[in-house]
Amino acid sequence: MDILFDPDLVVARRKRAAKSFEPKAGFLMDLAAEELAFRLHAVERHFDHAAEMFGGTGSVATAAMMTGKIGELKRVDVAGNADIEAGSFEDVPLEPASLNLVLAPLSLHVVNDLPGSLIRIRRALKPDGLFLAAIPGSGTLSELNEVLLETETRLYGGASPRVIPFGDVRSIGALLQRAGFALPVADVETYTVRYESLFGLMKDLRAFGMTNMLADRSRRPVSRQFFIEAAKLYAERYADPDGRIRATFSITYLSGWAPHESQAKPLKPGSATVRLADALKDPKG
Repeated sequence: MDILFDPDLVVARRKRAAKSFEPKAGFLMDLAAEELAFRLHAVERHFDHAAEMFGGTGSVATAAMMTGKIGELKRVDVAGNADIEAGSFEDVPLEPASLNLVLAPLSLHVVNDLPGSLIRIRRALKPDGLFLAAIPGSGTLSELNEVLLETETRLYGGASPRVIPFGDVRSIGALLQRAGFALPVADVETYTVRYESLFGLMKDLRAFGMTNMLADRSRRPVSRQFFIEAAKLYAERYADPDGRIRATFSITYLSGWAPHESQAKPLKPGSATVRLADALKDPKG
């Protein structure tokens, strides 16, 4: 298995973010909470036992419970007031066939073995259990990535990745099927967030634990001048008439069911289209 992310750094940055939590910086998790709760509300059934995987702020767990669809919910995380403490984002410390619902908000994009994590989550579900996830996808922070790479090239004659790569919706959706989920569905919501400058965006990313966690990240220190030049370039390319800059966050929302003999069999590819709300309904009918 290739090591793309530094697992210890992923945990360290999430723990640092938890200690100095700033509610305003949790906007992305709040958006995920709203969307996942909407999808959960569309499911015409009740889930006795659920778990939230690495939800950080806990807003997803709170929103999910408010739907009235869940009996009890436990939280798994590396920091904070989690019911189960995991060693890293790579862990899925859940008993096999113990849950009816697993929620994974904004965490699976920083695991090295995503197929393995999805398989372990599917095994933790009881037959006919539901998995819902939100994963930052292709296009997320594309402006920041372009600006940082170009600025480093200009100043130092070369560049290394400073924004982590994000998967496209087709690839992520295909991994659900590969992991053994039935009736997999993936769709994308894109959000544009505006900031006074690059420095406000970077502050939010640090507060959420989303700064560079690549295992082969550059260890070369950069000066404040680097970020000043990057901020100027960002403003030149991605500022609105009022001077505020734009940042894109593209979130892939996933759903899949643990297989059960009562579930409807999928049609041949290309033979029909299914709305997400319909796909989330109880597969027993």
